[in-house]
Amino acid sequence: MADGSFAALQAAREEAWSTPLEEIDVSLPQRFENDTMWPFFERLRAEDPVHYCPNGRPEGIDIGPYWSVTRFDDIVDVEVNHEVFSSQGSISIYEQADDFEMPMFIAMDPPRHDEQRKTVSPIVSHEHLRLLEPIIRERAGKILDELPIGEPFDWVDRVAVELTSQMLATLFGFPFEERRKLIYWSDLTTTDMSETMTIEQGRAELIGCGMYFMELWNKAKAAPPSHDLISMLARGESTKDMPFMEFLGNILLLIVGGNDTTRNSISGGVLALNRFPDQYDRLRADTSVIPDMVPEIIRWQTPVAHMRRTATADIDFHGKTIRKGDKVVMWYVSGNRDESQIPNASDFVIGRDRARHHVSFGFGIHRCVGMRLAEMQLKMLWEEIMKRFPRIEVIGEPTRLRSNFLRAIRKMEVVIPERA
Repeated sequence: MADGSFAALQAAREEAWSTPLEEIDVSLPQRFENDTMWPFFERLRAEDPVHYCPNGRPEGIDIGPYWSVTRFDDIVDVEVNHEVFSSQGSISIYEQADDFEMPMFIAMDPPRHDEQRKTVSPIVSHEHLRLLEPIIRERAGKILDELPIGEPFDWVDRVAVELTSQMLATLFGFPFEERRKLIYWSDLTTTDMSETMTIEQGRAELIGCGMYFMELWNKAKAAPPSHDLISMLARGESTKDMPFMEFLGNILLLIVGGNDTTRNSISGGVLALNRFPDQYDRLRADTSVIPDMVPEIIRWQTPVAHMRRTATADIDFHGKTIRKGDKVVMWYVSGNRDESQIPNASDFVIGRDRARHHVSFGFGIHRCVGMRLAEMQLKMLWEEIMKRFPRIEVIGEPTRLRSNFLRAIRKMEVVIPERA
């Protein structure tokens, strides 16, 4: 960690422990951008694990009151009680705009959620994953073989984005040569684009995404069934007649879901190994640890920082009274640092006793549908990396997304040293 980053973290620690509890607002995106949110969550886990913020104001946006759930077990309790803690409407701390609502199955409750999720789940069946395995390995090897040696380059663009965009194109049956459009639409969905375009322009771009996919949809309907997401959606009983905005919402959900977890874990793994060089030594000494390293990467990075639910009834939750209609935010980024469940949780440790004991994928009916595919891509990529490069060195601090929803690395300069 650079001296400036260390100083910023120390200043955040002083602020976190001196601020009155009722004044703490963990939703501020700038803390995620500069990676200084950790002490605030540490304070809440220690002193007020189910915390009420009376007026959240990320980036000056008045989001109103919300509850923060910050401990591992409490997050699981919210996740599995979907009757009281509803996903309907929004899974983000922010509300969807009334005049631009995009329904999607992750923001639905049963039975609609279950029906639509079931339609796309065959894309990650064991049988289909076996078919994808040689494709992923071949592509990962080709991407790595084209990297420069001894020269700095952006790992995010050359590796993380490239591998995930290729996989997204395959999953959707999307024109391969235009695959970077998928990354553009994903970023447009998850990034504040106000410096480059107006709200109206951004919405027009998303409508353009929907129109592009509608063309693919119509072609899929006219063609024989195939094993890609568009064909599945076009033929699913619960999805074949979706209104346009629901169609767009589900397309964007699948793009973001298929992109951000894998993309940011690919970069987060390289960063983690550089931050904890003893673990890099362990990996170099025995690459058979890669299967256990993969879930540790996903835990340590925590690509999705939070998920939100809305209470459907009054409930006494761990000593606090949550009222019907209250906004309840599960901070995965905090749960994955809960020392009561994960020893030395801030450290990156390969070979933990329960390597998959993390909240990055959620629990219950909303557990990430693509988690096995994400793990498989990371496993194969690291197997191919270790065949080629004993070391990848991170240069300076990465550029992170200014977001309280995704823990995303947008740029990370690295160099692969020349072999002696």
